[in-house]
Amino acid sequence: MAAADAHTTDATAADATTSGPLAGLLVADFSRVLAGPYATQLLADLGADVVKVESPAGDETRGWKPPQRDGVSTYFLGVNRNKRDIVLDFADEHDRGLAQKLARRSDIVIENFKPGGLAKFGLDYASVAETNPAAIYASISGFGSAEGAALPGYDLIVQAASGLMSLTGDPDGPAYRSGASVFDIMTGLQATTGILAALHHRSQTGQGQHVEVNLLSTALSAMANHTSTYLAAGIVPFRVGNAHPSLFPYEPLPASDGELVIVAANDAQFRKLCSGLGVAALADDPRFSTAEDRNRRRAELRPLLVDALSTRTVAEWFTILTRAGVPCGPINTVDEGVALAKRLGLDPVVTVGEGADAVPMIRNPIRFSLTPPRYDTPPPALGEHSDDVRAWLDR
Repeated sequence: MAAADAHTTDATAADATTSGPLAGLLVADFSRVLAGPYATQLLADLGADVVKVESPAGDETRGWKPPQRDGVSTYFLGVNRNKRDIVLDFADEHDRGLAQKLARRSDIVIENFKPGGLAKFGLDYASVAETNPAAIYASISGFGSAEGAALPGYDLIVQAASGLMSLTGDPDGPAYRSGASVFDIMTGLQATTGILAALHHRSQTGQGQHVEVNLLSTALSAMANHTSTYLAAGIVPFRVGNAHPSLFPYEPLPASDGELVIVAANDAQFRKLCSGLGVAALADDPRFSTAEDRNRRRAELRPLLVDALSTRTVAEWFTILTRAGVPCGPINTVDEGVALAKRLGLDPVVTVGEGADAVPMIRNPIRFSLTPPRYDTPPPALGEHSDDVRAWLDR
């Protein structure tokens, strides 16, 4: 537990006062762009002291604009709150030494360089573990550290290579990417899960370890029912638009003024749907009595549901069907999605920072009864805390 003990002393000296379930843990963040910064923001929200290390050029996402807020990329703003920021040039001997010292003092080290890329700087897992055997060292890559080590790890490439794009879009149209960088975010979550599991192991044994995650493995795991379809049934799934390969209705259906997503994943939900739509007799029609029947005969069932839905608006049906116990929802824009979360009492927006530097951000999705997430500082300027962190590391 040497690393944790050392951090307690160092953090006090650095005046890094935090609260939350991970308070007292020091994280050396050598990651950039999305998967790594998302993971470290989650750790920082939960109280960890995250020191973000950037090259003199800065995290690439600082320049990914528009869109921007007060000249700062909103992409960067979205995943970098609650962090201290230091600029270190690994080509400079003194800066490299400071980076090594930071890794030596840290409980957690996280990086997303190409596998092996930090070895020449003495910042790879083997080098860090020599002086800090209790460290949890997390590596994020696109395709792992074996034969795929040299491949660039971009979310879009993994969406294509994993098969996700083959599942997205209309059956007779082109493949599409997801509207969000789903595998970057999911890989960040997997990294966080691995780190927390390794911390629990360390609490029992005192041993640190190397945690490795990659976008392709995350993608294959995330496509759970689709990869299972191939492995367990020998069937290669293909895109079916907004439909579900095994359930109907489980897709957007047209009302009088737009589309409403409707889910009837079991017989009870289908019966409630039919009752809510005023076509209760359909629930007793032997053609549609089971989920398998409805799936096989969707071409017959769909126009019957669409005809019933055509009599009211999306908003009207949303109210009626929700009261009837039918899972459904409008197809919102992002602003409407945030507004919905507000109406539901989820308080999705927090203001991070104060005054002119304050930034509205999405709340951490985890709720705790005793140790809530913190929202202390907005995403830092490049090198904002360099002087303070350098002085601390030079001690």
